[in-house]
Amino acid sequence: MSDLVRVYVWEVPVRVTHWLIALSIVVLSATGFYIGNPVLGGSVDLMAWVRGVHRIAAWVFVASFALRTYWAFAGNRWASWRVLFPYLTADGRRGVGRVLLYYLFVRRQPPGDLGHNPLAGMTYSLVVLLMFLQVVTGLALQSIGTQGWRTLLVGWIFTWVSLPGLRLTHHLLMWLLLGFAVHHVYSAALVEAEEKNGTLTSIFSGYKWTRRRA
Repeated sequence: MSDLVRVYVWEVPVRVTHWLIALSIVVLSATGFYIGNPVLGGSVDLMAWVRGVHRIAAWVFVASFALRTYWAFAGNRWASWRVLFPYLTADGRRGVGRVLLYYLFVRRQPPGDLGHNPLAGMTYSLVVLLMFLQVVTGLALQSIGTQGWRTLLVGWIFTWVSLPGLRLTHHLLMWLLLGFAVHHVYSAALVEAEEKNGTLTSIFSGYKWTRRRA
């Protein structure tokens, strides 16, 4: 009998929001690049179309981010918000140290966590902050020239940050999220290669493999 057990880790809302956020970031980055640098001539009709796609992708991002935030309180233990703050418990702090030693090639045994390892959880807490700031800066940029709810909600930002500064911040946040995406794919591939626990396929199926406990 095999000593491996199949465990349902990533629930449907986690997987759906993961891919919607990933897809929306790709679309937002591509359209954002064009809005900032219209290499195809910047015709009024094309620019309006690109801005429209950017807005639609932005709302997909916001909706997915909101659902994932809700599921951090409604989902299973691997989806829980507590994963983002491992340093709040003694076990979590020890886990962070264990993973750091592995990444520094001091410890040979991989972390072996079914969900996100403690160090990854800390990283995701920073990513959540970056996403929140991206939403806020995006809403502020959309509020320019309007008097709607966006102006009431985030218009105050312009008393602290200039329009060029806000655009630069929004642009830099995009690069940070894209950089994280590259690291995220690399880390998932590394864990798959080291632990052979189904990390790469789990974001499609929801299932990972772990050793049966005695």
